[in-house]
Amino acid sequence: MLTFHTAATQQRRARTELDGGVLVTPYECPERVDLVLEHVHASRLGEVREPDAFGLAPVLAIHDRGYVDFLAGCWDEWRSLGRQGEAIAWIWPTRTMPGEILPDHLDGRLGHYALSADTSICEGTFEAAQASKDIALSAVRHSLTTGEPAFGLCRPPGHHAATDQFGGYCFFNNAAIAAQYALDHGLGRVAVLDIDFHHGNGTQQIFYERDDVLFLSLHGDPRQCFPYFLGHAEEIGCGKGEGFNVNYPLPPGTDFAAWAGALDDALERIRAAGCELLVVSLGVDAFENDPISEFKLTSDDFTEVGRRLAGLGLPTTFLLEGGYAVEEIGINVVNVLSGFEGRAAASE
Repeated sequence: MLTFHTAATQQRRARTELDGGVLVTPYECPERVDLVLEHVHASRLGEVREPDAFGLAPVLAIHDRGYVDFLAGCWDEWRSLGRQGEAIAWIWPTRTMPGEILPDHLDGRLGHYALSADTSICEGTFEAAQASKDIALSAVRHSLTTGEPAFGLCRPPGHHAATDQFGGYCFFNNAAIAAQYALDHGLGRVAVLDIDFHHGNGTQQIFYERDDVLFLSLHGDPRQCFPYFLGHAEEIGCGKGEGFNVNYPLPPGTDFAAWAGALDDALERIRAAGCELLVVSLGVDAFENDPISEFKLTSDDFTEVGRRLAGLGLPTTFLLEGGYAVEEIGINVVNVLSGFEGRAAASE
């Protein structure tokens, strides 16, 4: 399987995350990519290739122009204000302040575009986000032109990024950008399957009223887990999109048997919908030892996940999302990919 990767994704090296009332080093760190890449090489999964540059046109097919411009200029503007730390939102348009008029001041615009206070903007964030979407686009283009699977070693991840919001470590929605690219290049319907522990709220929001993308997400119950406000089973899409949004909220402590039952249902829905391409938002934070997640999948379970995905027989693009037990992230990612190709699991 071809892997797309570039060191440019590591230009984002954030120092700050708000976690439990304390500023900590972010769980989403550059070392995650190093560990995945190490196991890709060790397993001899296949060639690792630099992505091509696609510019901003594919981004603007998904994201709001004002939002993209904000991300492009936020860090320089923040520094011009004399701020010493990283850019973190501290005021939001809440239920009592709907915020229909975009503020002029950067602090107000940060709140307008931020989903949550866990994600700072630092030097290199915009550049890393551009590199990450180029990885996703190179991977999906390879699947489209060859019919072969491809793995995009994306960083930052993308599935929490909505049309005009960042958060959950995400800035550009890589999976949505890849799916739209496939549609723009001749496909009629694409499936985006999100197996990250956290609900892909951004992907849901982007495609909620559309029937050309079937979005399915297996995740922690939003009554208990981030991002909290989306991801309920009752959210099935609206308008043309009714029936094309499928959520599987699962309780803390879910093991592979229960999780796999939801996966099998999702795969049957993909078959029934006549999808021509599968984009997998490959989060491996359903792992039993992940520090910010609450499912109980083992490393061996991820190999079986890959096998079941391969059973669809669709051209498939895998794009890295979450997974924060950094010692095992490379094993778990490669196990999915190896299982998909019918190979043995990576050694632990």
